Amino acid sequence: MIRVLIADDQAVVRAGISAIVDAEPDLEVVGQAADGEAAVALATSLRPDVVLMDIRMPGVTGLVATTRISAAIPSVRVVVLTTFDLDEYVFAALRAGAAGFLLKDADPERVIDAVRLVARGDALLDPSVTRRLIDHFATGPGPADTDRLAVLTPREAQVLRQVARGLTNAEVAAVLGISPATVKDHVAAVLGKLGVRDRVQATIVAYETGLVRPGVP
Repeated sequence: MIRVLIADDQAVVRAGISAIVDAEPDLEVVGQAADGEAAVALATSLRPDVVLMDIRMPGVTGLVATTRISAAIPSVRVVVLTTFDLDEYVFAALRAGAAGFLLKDADPERVIDAVRLVARGDALLDPSVTRRLIDHFATGPGPADTDRLAVLTPREAQVLRQVARGLTNAEVAAVLGISPATVKDHVAAVLGKLGVRDRVQATIVAYETGLVRPGVP
């Protein structure tokens, strides 16, 4: 059973999302929070698998709450769910440690899929978010930041480059001519060496350091 915490300042939204989640046999809503402070407290006490987190809430915002939860309880995965489709929120949420980003007008099936996806340790980047992430760094860094990437082996750097382009483990394996299990091991090593928690964070590092550059194969 995947345990879910819902954080949103609108009671009707919390009720709607709760109904969607609880309707699934493998999902369970274990708590609801009306602000970021309550979300952090409940995440700490309940230790849910996934938090569906609104960004704009009174007092402690969803971004601050995401940062606190990600830092204090790495096992809890946060999916930012908001009506605000703005780059500043996307990047801030991802940097704060969110495992994914969805708009509130997403289909219920998409929300459910997101919960299951991040609960098993994956990360969710909506295609539109990936596109904006690429555009954001289009005029960004020059040559790769070799100091930060020096901890990676050449093969790990190759794997990171493919992951940052949105490929799955199976697709990376096909491109590099290695097994999916080997790719999985390399991804785990990359995350550990870079000190990031998931593929989303690793993708940001790949773009920030110039390892991956928009339009360059």
